Amino acid sequence: MISDVVVVGAGIVGCAIARALAGTELSVTLVEARNDVGDGTSKANTALLHTGFDSKPGTLESRLVARGYQLLSEYATQTGIPVEHTGAMLVAWTDEEADALPRLKEKAEANGYHACAIVDSDEVYRRVPDLGPGALGGLTVPGESIICTWTTNLALATDAVARGARLLRGARVTNVVAGADATTLHTTAGSVQGRWIINAAGLGADRLDNEFGYRRFTVIPRRGELLVFDKLARPMAPLIVLAVPSSRGKGVLVSPTIYGNVMVGPTSENLEDRTATGTSEDGFEFLVSKGRALMPTLFDEEITASYAGLRASTEHDDYLIDLDAEQHYVLVGGIRSTGLTSGMAIAEYVTGLLAEAGVDVTERHPLPSPPQMPNIGEAGVRPYQDGGRVGSDPEYGRIVCFCERVSAGEIRDTFDSPIPPADLDGLRRRTRVMNGRCQGFYCGANTQALLQAGVTR
Repeated sequence: MISDVVVVGAGIVGCAIARALAGTELSVTLVEARNDVGDGTSKANTALLHTGFDSKPGTLESRLVARGYQLLSEYATQTGIPVEHTGAMLVAWTDEEADALPRLKEKAEANGYHACAIVDSDEVYRRVPDLGPGALGGLTVPGESIICTWTTNLALATDAVARGARLLRGARVTNVVAGADATTLHTTAGSVQGRWIINAAGLGADRLDNEFGYRRFTVIPRRGELLVFDKLARPMAPLIVLAVPSSRGKGVLVSPTIYGNVMVGPTSENLEDRTATGTSEDGFEFLVSKGRALMPTLFDEEITASYAGLRASTEHDDYLIDLDAEQHYVLVGGIRSTGLTSGMAIAEYVTGLLAEAGVDVTERHPLPSPPQMPNIGEAGVRPYQDGGRVGSDPEYGRIVCFCERVSAGEIRDTFDSPIPPADLDGLRRRTRVMNGRCQGFYCGANTQALLQAGVTR
């Protein structure tokens, strides 16, 4: 079977593209190297819904982040993706940083974001009382929000499948062979043929690009490590606390999470190993040092977890999105962490490129309604809190994971969903099970048994 379009990579960007194109008359196949959608770069980031206030003006990234903020905000409302509009504050700790605030406000306005305001130190501490001493002032960004990146990825993938896309997991592309009518991708799960190939392969995008004869960029895996604090610390972080950017990067942030925790990070370390998602002693010490300076009393609370993600950085300072009409090939590379926010706008942009190349991308009607995603955020009602739901099905009141209040009914539902989990990590991303203070020490065996039953039934 030849698909009209094959999208390689089922992270947020790839799933958004597959969803958009599956809403046309085109046949779409979505190919993912790992055993689940969103199991690469998309699963481990700071989970912020960005306004794009600090993007470099005039870049493709700045335009797509601003557009993506609008699109994803609307889509989250439609699908139930958890979002909290906490706002953010850039805090200046030195005279140099304080002097930079007006320029940052002007930069935000150049990006079309006009809601920032410069505030004095009294206002900074009124909004974030637990900050360490010495803050000189701040810049407010009221539109910055926290979001569930796991649910975002799963919603886009589920929507793509509902619209008719074929999802192949565990299908790593090994080589590419061009043909007269279609390109053949040889994968670890067999061959896939497509009239158009879209490369949204994230950390592997440069290697797939090489298969089409290009040598235009190199992915540099950039590891970001983060610390997660217990839910008792949540009142200390009523909003996202950002550092004033410098030549060394955006610095370390303190942020609430959609799950009720507080997060500190990330580090920024360029590596060669594209699989190095382990945390490090140096990273831990760096975050503790920086974090204590930002919010000393936070470190009196328990650190319940640490994790690391790899961003697909490149030697270029903008997105690399390009269409090769002769080879029927589209590159979507160098997206980095802003792809969470910009993913739906990237899909819209790629759809436009295909239209310019003569592909019929007219949206078909009617389309299925957007999926309604299970709520795993603390701001909404969880199943165990819904008396009516528990009354009609006691499994929603039978708690499996007491740290995160995950019920047996929620775990069961994942196996009845269009894209069921393949392993414990996938189950965690769908329910929060084993994601709390004990990290599965109490519920791990029971969860494993439920997973085995769900996979084999």
